[in-house]
Amino acid sequence: MDSPLKPSPSRTRPICRPDVPATDRRSVVAGLGALLAVPALPAASQAQVAAPAAPSAAMPADGLPTVLLEAKPSLVAFAAGQETQLWTFGGRAPGPEIRARRGENFRARLVNGIARPVSLHWHGVRAANEADGVTGLTGEAVAPGATADIRFSPPDAGTFIYRPLVPGSSGELQERGLAGVFAVSEDSPPAVDLDRIVAVDDWRLEPDGRHAPFGEAAERAGAGRLGTVLTVNGVRAPLKIAAPPGARIRLRLANLCNARLMRIRFDAIKAYVIAVDSQPTDTFEPLRSTLPFAPGSRYDVIFDVPAEPGATGAVTALLGEGLPLVQVTAEGDPAVTKRPVLPPVGPLAPNKLLPEAIALQRAQRGNVVIEGGLRPSAGAGAGWNGDPQRIWTINGVAGPVSGEKFGKPVLSVKRGTPVVLAMTNRTAFPQAIHIHGHSFRLLHAFDDGWEPYWLDTMILLENQTQRITFVADNKGRWLIGSTVLERLDTGLSCWFEVT
Repeated sequence: MDSPLKPSPSRTRPICRPDVPATDRRSVVAGLGALLAVPALPAASQAQVAAPAAPSAAMPADGLPTVLLEAKPSLVAFAAGQETQLWTFGGRAPGPEIRARRGENFRARLVNGIARPVSLHWHGVRAANEADGVTGLTGEAVAPGATADIRFSPPDAGTFIYRPLVPGSSGELQERGLAGVFAVSEDSPPAVDLDRIVAVDDWRLEPDGRHAPFGEAAERAGAGRLGTVLTVNGVRAPLKIAAPPGARIRLRLANLCNARLMRIRFDAIKAYVIAVDSQPTDTFEPLRSTLPFAPGSRYDVIFDVPAEPGATGAVTALLGEGLPLVQVTAEGDPAVTKRPVLPPVGPLAPNKLLPEAIALQRAQRGNVVIEGGLRPSAGAGAGWNGDPQRIWTINGVAGPVSGEKFGKPVLSVKRGTPVVLAMTNRTAFPQAIHIHGHSFRLLHAFDDGWEPYWLDTMILLENQTQRITFVADNKGRWLIGSTVLERLDTGLSCWFEVT
């Protein structure tokens, strides 16, 4: 089966260990993941909210600017005549777009103005452990009325997500609006005319605009909180972009949904993927112009606007008959009248902080077995037994669901150790899993090589096992958890330790 990731013909470097021959490309049905059909969103339920504002910044005594992220109640108009009570960063949903530079000191100040404890997790950022923002594992949440500073230097460029991670309530905190996108620029970014963040989110609302009830057991044990209202950068889909004919655009696509696994397709535009989950990859065109898009996943893509004035292209979510997320229209004078002709799209510089090869023969190995959740029929295997404290388990143990302490790690390794984890999904649902503090490769079936891209968020199909590998080069206590947040809140998490 062909892979939906279609590498550039120029790719020549091996994708496997030096001591074994390279293999043919493997299917991303087994790699990034094949998704089941997902429910369509009712056309009448599309949302309209205000576009994000720029982040506020302060200049403290040490001279380092501080991005202010104030969690507070906000009223947002999702539809004419309706208002929804959200919790937001800075009064916007998603929160402010934050930009930084790779390797430079960065500081954010979290001010908690809501009645729940809140943390800040920087999804995909391989920062120091104390900045990871996992309540009960890397630190404690910020209490109502309190303030905390988070400081780190992002080691990698790319597109990341920031949001609370408080096991037991992460899903509600994000669904009420506490999430945003963090973009870190490369030392030498590719030449483009426009660099845009595309933050996709959905919301489950009642007809009068109120949030549907939270905490329903069937929702938590099933597909998660699938929304009825879809937004892109906080406005009703599609996000409309007008650009000169021939302009080059970089889109930073991020899935902020609580639970919605979807596919996205590029229509009438020739898109090249330059980064997956923030890490550079050999530039490629997606097979059949389609990519899987799980909660927490990110893609950086580049394309040229059609040369004909008035021509349009789109990024479409394959929900129902298809729902455009972004619509691009060629308008005005051609881009070449305003700047020189740009070179062909090429790959980003490789991330030299990640290893070119991983010595699998020296790897410490572990198992992560996911069980629980609803089953479509009796006799389909072990599933949820009805205990709300143990809806999901990993290796037979439920992670924290309401302030409990984390148990023992699934693995403890010394820094610099190669790791192989066998991830097994014994549930009736695809699982979207995020590895904190590290980027990993998907291994081929016999450990004879790996896929030619890095991930930090993967799709693990039901009743399947997928092995992943990485070098444990970041000291601390690191979470392995579901990015379907209702599952993380009800046990689908564990952790490993790097000493």
